[in-house]
Amino acid sequence: MDALLLSRWQFAVTTLYHFLFVPLTLGLSIWVALLETCSVRTERPAWRDTCRQLVRFFGTLFLINFAMGVVTGIVQEFHFGMNWSEYARFMGDIFGAPLALEALTAFFLESTFLGIWMFGWDKLSPKLHCACIWLVALGSNLSAFWILVANSFMQHPVGYAIQDGRAEMQDFFALVTNHYVVGEYTHALTAGLTTTGVLILAISAWKYMHDKESRYAFTQTLKAGAIFLAVGVLGIMGSGHMHTQYLAQANPMKLASMEALWETENPAPFAIVADINQQARQNDFEITVPALFSFMVYNQPSGEIKGINAINAEWEKKYGGGDYRPDVCGLFWAFRAMVGSGGLMLLAALLTGFLAWTDRLRLFPLWLKILPFLLPLPFIANSSGWFVAEAGRQPWIVVGLQKTSAAVSPNLGGLEVGATLAGFTLVYLALIVIALYLACRHIKKTHVTHVVEGRNV
Repeated sequence: MDALLLSRWQFAVTTLYHFLFVPLTLGLSIWVALLETCSVRTERPAWRDTCRQLVRFFGTLFLINFAMGVVTGIVQEFHFGMNWSEYARFMGDIFGAPLALEALTAFFLESTFLGIWMFGWDKLSPKLHCACIWLVALGSNLSAFWILVANSFMQHPVGYAIQDGRAEMQDFFALVTNHYVVGEYTHALTAGLTTTGVLILAISAWKYMHDKESRYAFTQTLKAGAIFLAVGVLGIMGSGHMHTQYLAQANPMKLASMEALWETENPAPFAIVADINQQARQNDFEITVPALFSFMVYNQPSGEIKGINAINAEWEKKYGGGDYRPDVCGLFWAFRAMVGSGGLMLLAALLTGFLAWTDRLRLFPLWLKILPFLLPLPFIANSSGWFVAEAGRQPWIVVGLQKTSAAVSPNLGGLEVGATLAGFTLVYLALIVIALYLACRHIKKTHVTHVVEGRNV
């Protein structure tokens, strides 16, 4: 068994699993904070009580998700020293700084005030308690920022110098203001809003259909959740488009691979289906929209987009002989899975919002039954997006500076990695079963009532 291949699989499995919970943490923290703000500021006593119940309802789901995210995220820290020690040696001076700041300025902030929020319901004033959950939301999203600062350097190195065989930081401000961070962070933030929006609609639709006692409250969350989801999807589309523009300069190989564009074209088409198993489009099996790709990446001179083969030839001259092409097949279909899921989620937001705000939900029970089955969509989009981001820089672990094959620990055995990979997979499967059981039991058994003048509405 190859230690390099197994280490890549192990990191992919543990990271993908961890990333199931990260977007929900980002979005749910903001959603719960907005709900509690509503309960504090509303002048309607009945709605204040109902909104407070909704805070507790979604807050419990947030706590389950947060706990799972922390448990699975800790494993990532150990990978760098145990599986990727050559990477840690080469990149430690740069990668360690944002990770340390993530712990000191973000994780401590969110964990401290989350504890205060959990146990402070009857001990703090409503406004102070609300401030705590906003600090949790700030800490959660600040944590994502620092992680993406580190990741952005791996995608597009800036502010460094190579000294004594190691990358050393020369400009911390350049590291933080790396243009790559802007695209990655806005995409991650809006992905959190989108994931949470779909979760809200899925749960609210189920409660509307199966819990008459809670119907009024979850009719309101269907209305608000549709807006929350629409904002998230539109934001993720805008940030994704902005980031694609930058990829044309920062990593043209990733951009060309997402479209399976083997040869330079002017203008370049957008492929809906393509023959990605043949270089230089030998079989001519594809469905394309002429010139659409050049239109999407409109900042290129005359609409010309460099192809995979041309970029690979340039990189061979610049970095030495070798194959610098990533997994084109995987990138091509992962990108379309991400975009397709986003389009379906936008349609779900618009249709649900229209039905909820025009009081027509009861006329379309089939749509309410469909909504819970849309819950996998954001997780498919998130996982596909992560694959595009990380697999798109292969064979580099730090683009232009260190290859993945040179980053693995030299004394690592395949049997050791294989055993821990199997162990992590089994433990993670057990954890997700427990988390889903706790979440589903909470959703089924928790009622959110709305009482007006002695009547339960």
